[in-house]
Amino acid sequence: MSRASTRRVILPVLSVTLVATLVAAVSVGSVSVPLDATFFSLYRLLTGGIITPEASLITGVRLPRALVALLVGAALGVAGAVMQAVFRNPLAEPGITGVSSGAAVAAVLLIVTGAATTSPWTLPLGAFIGALSAVAIVQVVALSSRREGTATLLLVGIALNAFLGAIVAAALANARNPDDVRSVIFWLNGDLTGRTMHDVQLAVVPICAAIITVLFFGRDLNLLLLGEAIAQSSGVNVPVVRQTLLVLAALMTAAAVSITGVISFVGLVVPHAVRLVLGSDHRLLVPASALTGAIFLLVADVGARLLLHPVVLQTGTITALIGAPVLLALILRRKRA
Repeated sequence: MSRASTRRVILPVLSVTLVATLVAAVSVGSVSVPLDATFFSLYRLLTGGIITPEASLITGVRLPRALVALLVGAALGVAGAVMQAVFRNPLAEPGITGVSSGAAVAAVLLIVTGAATTSPWTLPLGAFIGALSAVAIVQVVALSSRREGTATLLLVGIALNAFLGAIVAAALANARNPDDVRSVIFWLNGDLTGRTMHDVQLAVVPICAAIITVLFFGRDLNLLLLGEAIAQSSGVNVPVVRQTLLVLAALMTAAAVSITGVISFVGLVVPHAVRLVLGSDHRLLVPASALTGAIFLLVADVGARLLLHPVVLQTGTITALIGAPVLLALILRRKRA
């Protein structure tokens, strides 16, 4: 099949694959549920019928976890595509501007001080605020610099990531409760265990709003990839568009990280792999990255639950185990090309 034919069918194929993966994710587990019972349970959820034990398992435990995986995977996939276009680097990833480190610092401090136990909303909201605060610091420092641009943003982000990483290390080294240390490590590696509809409600609005808005910047992303001078001469207000896209990427990444912890490689590998297959037209690349990221994280979460059953791995562990060799293969392929 030619690349042109692939582009015409890829979004419908990915959409159908995502629906099938979502249904499979809520069906399989330590207790498998037949597909007909799965569909019946989802129907009961929508119509308000009598909840059976199988329906309670699917709608109360597995469906929220799968929806969180879908939202977070889509958010990280799109955020990675945006970062790689803005920084003109196919190996850029969503946490490059400090968003993940900001969330990590807030989460770690809330856990080691015991504040995270005061309310189910405390940890995700604190991590969300910490992530946005880190991004705001990067933006303010970069804008106050004499040399504005992506290089300055990148350097400020690297410096802030190192600084915030030191805070996390200091908090871990001085934590008095070993259980707090375990909770911090668990959060830093990213996981979807115990996700509820409250987490879905917290993430769905900022993630969906940011992704939909990014879809309108497809042409601008294509031009930014060619260079700021070309984009400027083509009518793009480069500073405004760049800052808007970075804020949108930070918003969806912050919403994702705040409810799952730091899940690596999704925002790096997914858009990079999609670009190799479909090319660099962001009018197609952005929605394809959203769908592929959602599928990838759903599959990774199922693998985390079943790969070493009855031992349950963290979802972030699976994404790293899959993402690292895939990234290496992509780099080697690019070098040969």
